[in-house]
Amino acid sequence: MREDFELNMSRRGLLAAGAASAAACAAPSVAGAQQSRPDATTTKVSLNVNGETRALDLDTRTTLLDALRESLHLTGTKKGCDHGQCGACTVIVEGRRINSCLTLAVMHEGDKITTVEGLGTPQNLHPMQAAFIKHDGFQCGYCTPGQICSAVAVLDEIKAGIPSHVSADLNATMELTTDELRERMSGNICRCGAYSNIVEAITEVAGRKA
Repeated sequence: MREDFELNMSRRGLLAAGAASAAACAAPSVAGAQQSRPDATTTKVSLNVNGETRALDLDTRTTLLDALRESLHLTGTKKGCDHGQCGACTVIVEGRRINSCLTLAVMHEGDKITTVEGLGTPQNLHPMQAAFIKHDGFQCGYCTPGQICSAVAVLDEIKAGIPSHVSADLNATMELTTDELRERMSGNICRCGAYSNIVEAITEVAGRKA
């Protein structure tokens, strides 16, 4: 019994000594890593948002989405998946729609950016905003700002003759067919399932009978 007790104690002592030694060896390297890790770098960025030039001092890692929401308090642009998969954060940059969660704010120095707030106001709605209301193109409304920004850009794409994956003839005049519309809007997910109403709203704004 005594021998077993002494053996167990010696094992415990060995383990304790080993743990203490490992901790002592690791401490300098951890401290060194903390000292060598660079601090966050900030830079000045000038963005033209909804027709107004806004100067910001941002961490270089800040996404355009976070700059809009956290720094400019334009919370109409929503953070959904934050991985570019749902389209809730869609804004229009230099005339093209993008997922603002997938790009850094510093990459858009001087760019013209339009968010849903810049399309219209409650007193003076953009035609697309009015159509979404008329046709109940939303339920919970979380995806709606991205849907509307994307829809506005879609009509501009078709007008400019930019083809999609379902365009039958790349040389023909682009038309707003149901297939074209569903394909072009496929990056904007509505978890409530208001897709048919969204289609009606967009086709009405395009000048076609919904």
